Amino acid sequence: MTSAPHPEHDPDELCPDGMALYERAVREGHMGVDAARAAPCLIDFGLLHPAVDDVHRLEPVAPAVALHRLLRGSEERIARERRREEQLAETFEPLMTLDGQPPAADATPTLRLLSGKERINTAITEAMADARREMLTVQPRSGLPGTRVEAAYALAIRRDQALLDRGGRIRTLYQHTLRHHPTTVAHHERLRGDIEARALDEITDRLIIVDRDVAFIPADGNGSLALEIRHPAIVGYLATTFDRFWRLATPLFPEAAPQPSHNGITPRQRAIAALLIEGHTDAVIADRLGMNVRTARVHIAKLAATLGSQSRAQLGYLIGQSGILDGER
Repeated sequence: MTSAPHPEHDPDELCPDGMALYERAVREGHMGVDAARAAPCLIDFGLLHPAVDDVHRLEPVAPAVALHRLLRGSEERIARERRREEQLAETFEPLMTLDGQPPAADATPTLRLLSGKERINTAITEAMADARREMLTVQPRSGLPGTRVEAAYALAIRRDQALLDRGGRIRTLYQHTLRHHPTTVAHHERLRGDIEARALDEITDRLIIVDRDVAFIPADGNGSLALEIRHPAIVGYLATTFDRFWRLATPLFPEAAPQPSHNGITPRQRAIAALLIEGHTDAVIADRLGMNVRTARVHIAKLAATLGSQSRAQLGYLIGQSGILDGER
């Protein structure tokens, strides 16, 4: 009886048949060459190799070794793709501003992909050096270790103070979870000049706007890629968005405005309540509000206790009946 042909699949994927055979080989310690033909991807992945004493028998590579090898290959592919992205961005930069005429020798690209934290910081420093009016910035929860946060603030304080000394102003939006963070407070207290900070429960991802002429936004999830934007329409749109968030935010520095409670419900709990009735999970709520899941669950438990809820479903109903979200939307 002829065996079914091996199904076609992506060369970077291990098919279900291959996974089953590999599991069998690991369990038994070996596999015949004929049996392995049912899933040739095992050989392609390097998960099986001929036994030293019998060329007709295959032995499995240890799962830990195989995983490390495959992950390393994946990292190398990602690195190649990032280099390719950077090369493409540099190749197309001269074309971004074409309007039928050759670009001027001193033309500035309207969009530029920056790769690497050092290059990103250099570009921001250069933009700040030319700034004369203001810097608008959104700073969500960092997620960096404390030493790296302090290093980032140390780099920023020189740029910020230089702008303030030239008569410029700085406006920063934080999440409420950072309003009492010691490093955040210390950073503002060290600066002298026209500087204000406000806080919201939910804000956008990191954003820097300099003199409403140039903006910087993340281009990946770990801070190693950023997009430098000099297109007036896009920068103007981002600045308008910042202004609207700013008007909704609670003053934090130089004087923090009190956050009033409503029938024993804190502003933080109201923000959580709004996300709860939208059906979000604890993990999503924590991410949206810039806190860890454990802290979010503590707030949810306190909210439930205040409203007298005995279950998640009842909590949603009681939130709606309590009126604590009236006027929030």
